[in-house]
Amino acid sequence: MRSAGLDLVKWMAMLTMVADHLRFLWPEADGLFVLGRLAFPLFCLAIAVNVGRVRAGALYTRGNVRYLGLMLLFTLLSEPAYRWLDSGVQTFSVMPTLVLGLVIAWAVHHPLLSARVLGFAGLLVGWGFSEQLMYGLPGVLLPAAWLMARRLRGVAWLLPCLLAMGGNLTNSWLLGHLLAPFTLLTLMATALAIPVGMLLLRHDDWRVPAVGRWGYLFYPVHLLVIKVLA
Repeated sequence: MRSAGLDLVKWMAMLTMVADHLRFLWPEADGLFVLGRLAFPLFCLAIAVNVGRVRAGALYTRGNVRYLGLMLLFTLLSEPAYRWLDSGVQTFSVMPTLVLGLVIAWAVHHPLLSARVLGFAGLLVGWGFSEQLMYGLPGVLLPAAWLMARRLRGVAWLLPCLLAMGGNLTNSWLLGHLLAPFTLLTLMATALAIPVGMLLLRHDDWRVPAVGRWGYLFYPVHLLVIKVLA
């Protein structure tokens, strides 16, 4: 069923992602980088919500196959656009991180041996390729952490918060300047994504344009548009 709160999360994630990537047009606008730190944790929250809406144990459904298939398809489509926009980049686009995050979240949600094996394989890939993945191993674990926090509540909310900040510290400049005001501001914005995401989810009564499957296409297309404008 359509969730206005989930659509709000997706809209906020896309808007802050675009704001972050506008730095390719205005490199001096450092504030856009800080604002963009909201995007990835919110995308991970959207994955966690989608995983949690399926009955535990019902992993092998048409919807899940379609979900994973679309994620893999747009992983392949997004990589050329991502590398065309930033030819000097050292990591993959964000899509492989999200795909691995999805299968690990499935392992947490579904009490099936095959789901746990799939999740463990995703964990091994995330660990082995952490340096090549955007947001590294913490980013791969973030959707599952969101899922656990929504289920357990209380201090469990610290887990997605810490992983979101840890994912940003895979950025070598931020890691090397931990006490710099810009780093501290970046980590604060990242941590803020957790309560912001939960607040947005509560607004199912708002009238919000739905984010359909066109949302998958939005990622590579907006990269191409920014490259052309640049």
